[in-house]
Amino acid sequence: MDSPIVQKALDHVRQILSPPEKIQWALAGVGALYIGTKLLSYLSLILSSVVFVGHPLRKYGRVGTWAVVTGASDGLGKEYATQLAAKGFNLILVSRTQSKLDTLAVELKQKYSAKGLQIKTLAMDFAKNDNGDYERLREMLGGLEVAILINNVGQSHNMPVPFIQTPREELENIITVNCIGTLKVTQLVAPILKARKHGLILTMGSFGGWTPTPYLATYSGSKAFLQQWSNALASELADDHIDVYLVLSHLVTTSMSKIRRPSLLIPSARNFVKAALGKIGLGGYQTAPNTYTPWWSHSIMLWLIENVPGVNSPVVIWINKKMHIDIRARALRKRDREAKKQ
Repeated sequence: MDSPIVQKALDHVRQILSPPEKIQWALAGVGALYIGTKLLSYLSLILSSVVFVGHPLRKYGRVGTWAVVTGASDGLGKEYATQLAAKGFNLILVSRTQSKLDTLAVELKQKYSAKGLQIKTLAMDFAKNDNGDYERLREMLGGLEVAILINNVGQSHNMPVPFIQTPREELENIITVNCIGTLKVTQLVAPILKARKHGLILTMGSFGGWTPTPYLATYSGSKAFLQQWSNALASELADDHIDVYLVLSHLVTTSMSKIRRPSLLIPSARNFVKAALGKIGLGGYQTAPNTYTPWWSHSIMLWLIENVPGVNSPVVIWINKKMHIDIRARALRKRDREAKKQ
């Protein structure tokens, strides 16, 4: 027979394993609530990805109002400019190379001549942080009814690199272009939108800033900064009926990613921008407010990471680290091969 001490211990264990009925119901309610929120979040993900459409661009401006696009001469910026022109917006295109801006302006004016498209261009190297450039942009904006700002200008690392080996010029340029440039342009455009009492500001974010990314530490930090800044700005401007969103993307076929061939997880710039302009505001399933992930496979990846390991999980950071170490090794081997050919 069990001793009284053993019996008492067993009774205590049974009591723990079989709590009072009220506590059982309370625990069941908490569990049901947790599962219910996850199911609603998943349903929102699916509906946002394949069913719902976002805010129409006409909400922000009639035909003939202006859109400002930074980093406009290549990749995503060029696509934003092209698709906004197709929808009847006049354009202010800001990028580093005047010849590319001129070529794009001629191309778009010929393509959309029936719409009476107007285009202004400004060659501007954001890495120089020249106050004269921003003053010229201010003068260009004067008197225009600007409805949309696309903060697309950005710079990443030449290849994945340990932070302590990052060239100082590259480090400074990433912060100057991604952060300071975006903030200064927004300070010029936002007062125009505020005066109109409606408008749209889209800022390009990145999975690299959404979750910590070793070997892209400076770029990752710059995009994380934009995430927090954009969220705060959205709250500040909401009373003026200005929508502010951060657009999250994983890899896209652009010169920055150095990927040329689209795939299931890597859309073309054209398809990504089409989704970005068609899904404005559909990010309710995401952790960060005023943020959306327009490309369907990116949004599924994001949802899984947020709801299973978590964006700041050591596992996710380790996978990111391993992936970028591998990318760096391949890039170094390629550089060595090309050097031997010379």
